[in-house]
Amino acid sequence: MRPRFVLIALLMLLMLLPSVHAQSNVVYVAKVDGMITGYTVDQFDRYISEAERNNAEAIIIELNTPGGRADAMQAIVTRIQNAKVPVIIYVHPSGGMAASAGTYIALGSHLIAMTPGTVIGACRPILGYGQNGSIVEAPPKVTNFYVAYIRELAKMSGRNETLAEEFITEDRSVTPEEALKYGVIEVIATNVDELLQKADGMETKIPVAGKGKVTLHLKNARLVYIEPSFRDTVVKYITDPTIAYLLLNLGFIGLIFGFLTPGWHVPETVGAIMLVLGLIGLGYFGYSSAALILIVLAMIFFIAEALTPTFGLFTVAGVITFILGGIMLFSGNGGEYLVTGETYSILRIAIIVMAILLGLFFLFGAATVVKAHRKKPEAGREELVGEVGKVVEDLDPEGVVKLHGELWKAESKDGKSIPVGEKIRVAEVKGLTLIVERIEERREE
Repeated sequence: MRPRFVLIALLMLLMLLPSVHAQSNVVYVAKVDGMITGYTVDQFDRYISEAERNNAEAIIIELNTPGGRADAMQAIVTRIQNAKVPVIIYVHPSGGMAASAGTYIALGSHLIAMTPGTVIGACRPILGYGQNGSIVEAPPKVTNFYVAYIRELAKMSGRNETLAEEFITEDRSVTPEEALKYGVIEVIATNVDELLQKADGMETKIPVAGKGKVTLHLKNARLVYIEPSFRDTVVKYITDPTIAYLLLNLGFIGLIFGFLTPGWHVPETVGAIMLVLGLIGLGYFGYSSAALILIVLAMIFFIAEALTPTFGLFTVAGVITFILGGIMLFSGNGGEYLVTGETYSILRIAIIVMAILLGLFFLFGAATVVKAHRKKPEAGREELVGEVGKVVEDLDPEGVVKLHGELWKAESKDGKSIPVGEKIRVAEVKGLTLIVERIEERREE
């Protein structure tokens, strides 16, 4: 009987193995396009985390970048090298590039592929640009650091260290054919399907976290595309250096013009929004930090509406920036970052509703402030105006009247005499003296 049970168990195990392999034979495909900034770090983390959660065979990241921030690049390389799934950097589409920071990211990945017509390289570090547009070269110690860094990345992955160093020292760039010939990349493919066919059976160039070097099983894999979210698309444009620079300058101009023409409020409102977007566009922030900046700006607009009523201008600006901040704080288009896609669909509605409710609250508060400013004062002696009293000492034209059970010094408004016993009405208050008029005379008028 025992051999029979063992045979049945083996058959069941064999039946289960193909299904387990089929479930794991999924490859995720994502796209990163534009400058490497703090937001790009968030993108890579989100894409890789998505593939890890679903136990993917690998994730292919289509990369097209002219470079960007060094600190962001190093954070991305660290995330790739700690990934629990193989990360394949695919320089794509034709005409694209993995220049400067993009080259480091590629060399830190498990596998590199390029589309014909793309280039990789040109990694000389710079500190920025001068006022005349000239490049400000990095000092030798900075250059030497990145030479050592790129050589180490190449050494860890068994790629060409000499050519990697020339990417910095000679600012060299190479085509896919040259990169493959000199051992910098592993695959040349015109599309993702061809990449899967050619990379199938290859071993990763660096270890996968917790697994060591793994052999890729990519043939006939099911592709799952992770589309960029709305915030990714917006950030792609505002992080363009030219657009970020224009936003900053237009924001400053708007603020200055607004301060020079007080009372209008439109220039400074638009200027403040553009200035914040320009600062966000510089790429020093991640998505969460940028979102908090926008939400704080929205609160400032709401408070400004209550303190300096603009009949809705600051409220509209606050609602817009609050919604933008809420959208940037969470992910969209099914890409999971802080919440799931299903939760985000509900959350997006909550963000919009909350923004409108806040706007209405502060707009109502502003209307109350305006009404209070226009209303006649009702505190202190001013509340006596219009009240009726009785003369207890002849007004000629000064005397004494009784009002609310109290005796007040009074004076006839028209200077005429008002005898004891006559009813009077308070016309105004001057210090401790009531200016009054006879009621009967007012009725005759």
